[in-house]
Amino acid sequence: MAFDDDFKGFSVESVEFYNQLRDNNSKAWFEEHKTDSEKYVMEPARLFVKEMGKELRKISPAIVADTRYNRSIFRPFRDIRFSKDKSPYKTHLGVFFWEGHLPKMDCPGYYFHLEPPNLMLGVGNHCFSKEILELYRDCVVDPKLGEDLRKALEEIQVKAKYEIGVKKYKKTPRGFEKDHKNSDLLLYGGLVAFYETPIPEAFYSKDIIDYCFKSFEDMAPIHRWLLAMLGKLKK
Repeated sequence: MAFDDDFKGFSVESVEFYNQLRDNNSKAWFEEHKTDSEKYVMEPARLFVKEMGKELRKISPAIVADTRYNRSIFRPFRDIRFSKDKSPYKTHLGVFFWEGHLPKMDCPGYYFHLEPPNLMLGVGNHCFSKEILELYRDCVVDPKLGEDLRKALEEIQVKAKYEIGVKKYKKTPRGFEKDHKNSDLLLYGGLVAFYETPIPEAFYSKDIIDYCFKSFEDMAPIHRWLLAMLGKLKK
């Protein structure tokens, strides 16, 4: 497998940056360590996006892997407008590769989340918009798409390390049968498969590409199902 010669994985300093930010979450500290953010987080993250995108196109040809600011790499600033926690910066690195004709956050994709001491990998769409939630529910009870979803989830759950989410509601939505065989899936506000683990040794080398690709490929049935679902929307 060919890699960019400059990509050597992330570093101990990448992890240490977030450990220190967690304890010093202020604009003054961040500005003082902006060079560290660029060198140990943003530079390797951009190389990661470039290389991971190449691999993901083997299973998702139209995947978007965009190294520009606030595209595949999420911005570091927290939205504190409606939060009691006024800490200005995220203490994690989020990277998203998406596919589809809709705006980024309405599309399914592959997600990489570093939040020391753990790494989380996920596939799907974490939070449906109102329009897509309505479409999702219709597809869950559709004879063909509902069965296809069950098969996709079973294919993923055969590998016991993966979890399925995101269950958000307590009651079957109005207009749907409580005893439908897929009624449990009607309680979801998003649909993802994910895997969280202590930061693996592969994180510190180019092997992180293979490491992530293996899990993304395992969880890809959810991605493919969501793309089929979105195909029901008019472009």
